[in-house]
Amino acid sequence: MKIAMLSPLSWRTPPRHYGPWENVVSLLTEQLVSLGIEVTLFATGDSLTSAELAWVCERPYSEDPSIDAKVWECLHIAELFKRADEFDLIHNQYDFLPLSYSDFTDTPIVTTIHGFSSDSILPVYKEYNDSTYYVAISEADKCTELDYLATIHHGIDLAQFPFKPEQGDYLLFFGRIHPDKGVHDAIEVARRTGKRLIIAGIIQDEVYYKEKVEPYIDGLMVEYIGSVGPEQRQTVLGDALALLHPIYFDEPFGLSVVESMACGTPVIAYERGSMPEIIRHGTTGFLVDDVDAAVQAVNKIDSLNRHDCREDVERRFTSKRMAYEYVKVYHQILEERENYRPWGHYENLLEWDDHKIKELIVNPGERLSLQKHQRRAEHWIVVAGEALVTVGENEILLKPSESVDIPRGAVHRILNPGDIPLVIVEVQMGDYFGEDDIIRLEDDYDRVK
Repeated sequence: MKIAMLSPLSWRTPPRHYGPWENVVSLLTEQLVSLGIEVTLFATGDSLTSAELAWVCERPYSEDPSIDAKVWECLHIAELFKRADEFDLIHNQYDFLPLSYSDFTDTPIVTTIHGFSSDSILPVYKEYNDSTYYVAISEADKCTELDYLATIHHGIDLAQFPFKPEQGDYLLFFGRIHPDKGVHDAIEVARRTGKRLIIAGIIQDEVYYKEKVEPYIDGLMVEYIGSVGPEQRQTVLGDALALLHPIYFDEPFGLSVVESMACGTPVIAYERGSMPEIIRHGTTGFLVDDVDAAVQAVNKIDSLNRHDCREDVERRFTSKRMAYEYVKVYHQILEERENYRPWGHYENLLEWDDHKIKELIVNPGERLSLQKHQRRAEHWIVVAGEALVTVGENEILLKPSESVDIPRGAVHRILNPGDIPLVIVEVQMGDYFGEDDIIRLEDDYDRVK
């Protein structure tokens, strides 16, 4: 299986500090590669990956003001679609814009919808609802006007978030400094409980920061430490008494919530968006409605077991679990295509009562099952690449323009030993050409009955 993974350009993949979409893309890509899936990651040129990296934009536009985001995202997306036919499937993690390119390729496209910035982008998703595939990141974020193939919660790399059994003595706000995130409510909760508050995250709304946050920062009871990278993040999360997540919007997912619980730190969050799907009320945190309830929750935080927080993440929110669920989606999409097979694909070119002609494309290193037919003979002609053909006890290496006959009832197999796709024209002759005339004797994909 060859997957093209399209990552955003706002931040590096994986991000140096902030960049939730890029973080998820990186975690998924690395897990897919570890599962033996061939992935080409389309991301910024400075990205780090064990997959094949494809790029046109050297640096993230959020880190380099000289980069015009619209110009380079167009070039970035176009580069993938120029190469679309190289892949079995395109996984779009870049919001709605790539969907407008989808009619230019037959390669199926699955889009992870990381939330809706506004209702104004819905027309694009609705336009391509019937021709592409959507995955939601939470049940709460589903739009009733769209169809979804699955809901797959984000996962994290547990190795990046070691468990801290001892609770800390401070409250933590970890996220964007923006009205949607309710930083001012976190400050109020800390003030009313007499707890120290540490604030970590990028400033996304300067006016809000100046008016609602900065006046309360004294370096003692309220401290702002900026945006923290992967190394500092685990310490800040793990050493906290609780994470405060008083969101003012229906958040599609909350990576920081899962990361906090992985360290053993429970979460106190407003009961909006995906929070009821992530937090188990009374076990891994508390779901509350307002500041008053959040203050009461802080006073009850000792009733929660930090081990329960860690165990819940291990069970539900690992990157490995996320990858397995996406692989199921990939297979589901590809198996819906009439001409897809695990080794590659085929096209029916012509069919009459006594003969049929097909074009087979076998991916590098893949092979068909060892099989025979009762009701047809075949003739194979190599158009491109090389084929190692088994016929009975014989193995034959065929090059372009060379061919071989497969008598009716003969045991046979095709292997592509090269590093480019093998293209074969197959002529079938007989009285029946259905797939149920294939008798598989051995198979790399567990299709032997």
